[in-house]
Amino acid sequence: MDQGSIWPWRGPLPRLQVWTWIEPVVASTQVAASLYDAGLLLVVKASFGGGTFSNHSSSPLPRVALEDQQQRAISDFYIIYNLVMGLTPLLSAYGLGWLSDRYHRKVSICVPLLGFLLSRLALLLKVLLDWPVEMLYAAAALTGLCGGFSAFWSGVMALGSLGSSEGRRSLRLIVIDLILGLAGFCGSMVSGHLFKQMVGHSKQGLVLTACSVSCATCALLYSLFVLKVPESKAKTRKAVDIVPGTTGRYDTLDPDQTDKQSVVGPPPPPAVAKPRQIIIALLFVGAVIYDLAVVGTVDVMPLFVLREPLSWNQVQVGYGMASGYTIFITSFLGVLVFSRYFQDTTMIMIGMVSFTSGALLLAFVKETYMFYIARAIMLFALIPITTIRSAMSKLIKGSSYASWPISKPHGCKLETSQRNEGADLREPETPAMARVPLKTKDGTRNWCPQQSIPQGTQVPARVGLRMTCCGSGALGGWGKALNW
Repeated sequence: MDQGSIWPWRGPLPRLQVWTWIEPVVASTQVAASLYDAGLLLVVKASFGGGTFSNHSSSPLPRVALEDQQQRAISDFYIIYNLVMGLTPLLSAYGLGWLSDRYHRKVSICVPLLGFLLSRLALLLKVLLDWPVEMLYAAAALTGLCGGFSAFWSGVMALGSLGSSEGRRSLRLIVIDLILGLAGFCGSMVSGHLFKQMVGHSKQGLVLTACSVSCATCALLYSLFVLKVPESKAKTRKAVDIVPGTTGRYDTLDPDQTDKQSVVGPPPPPAVAKPRQIIIALLFVGAVIYDLAVVGTVDVMPLFVLREPLSWNQVQVGYGMASGYTIFITSFLGVLVFSRYFQDTTMIMIGMVSFTSGALLLAFVKETYMFYIARAIMLFALIPITTIRSAMSKLIKGSSYASWPISKPHGCKLETSQRNEGADLREPETPAMARVPLKTKDGTRNWCPQQSIPQGTQVPARVGLRMTCCGSGALGGWGKALNW
């Protein structure tokens, strides 16, 4: 018996598909991010005098005054920090996406990972050298100039789409979202325990920040030296059928338009496209408004749990962050179940009601168990954005057909491609679909007749306009804010 049949991995090995997996980068990056988020909150709290007063103070008034002063200082810090993190990627994210599309796909992944590593190093140096908290603003600005999470997540979605076929692309992207949530859950669960490893020493949080730097370094090294850009799983172009004994070739009708062209009927009115554009605009506005509500609620939650009536310690803060990452899992299961029985609009309303009910209950939380009850009600908070993105993909076709002049003016950035080049070229089976060739003077059939076109006339070419949706902003990667 041949050894190759017994040991299939011996002999010439095919290209290992494991090196095209983006999942290790997502997992290690999210573990580093969850450790960093918890460490940043606890380090900032300690820097603003979180441990200056005793937990058993005899006079409650000074304690309340100190807590108010501490919360105000932490709020001011996070307002500036979040603004810097949110605005600086606007200067570089588009450029990184352009470089990634033009030169190499890993540009939009490696450069943001470098920014993540520098911000983790800045927090580590703050803990080691006791630098002022304001230096973290510069670290946030540097992270944003490297693209931030928006550029990173769009690059992840691009590589995930390239490494999967069209039939399994949605499943691949959902799995990446699940890995993001699971990695954030695991990192948040251990963050409080790692922070307490140095309690009683001046370098509190050293182990936590060192682990975050290590995970970020592993993600950057893997993406630089191990990760390979997968080849596109799109259908390859088939050979053109050549008819023996004839000159030239013949192409069948566009397979995407065969059924539409075979049916004789009046063309659709141009006013049909206007309501579709209105629906797309309304979906986008709804996603942005919902995203603003989510971010506004999530930014207040870490400040709420640090003081009375909850007054959480380091371990409880980590558990609270971990409860936010369960939304990725429960929302995924909710989409699988609800999509069988409800329409998209109903699913969007279920997710919005879930989030608003939990946010309303958070206003009356006075005990720890009430906080987790409110988080349990918000288990479907990720469904609206996911469903809106799916609904928009149904309304926006991957390619729209129109007449476009061959001599395209300079400065137009619409990416066009000849639609017939990627078509499935097959010989027509029915006489109604076949094109009858013209008969020439010598009695033969010319399968590719040449038409006389006046010189200087612009010939309309049939092209497909490809629309690329970036995974940033309100419609992509926003679930990172739900770690609370």
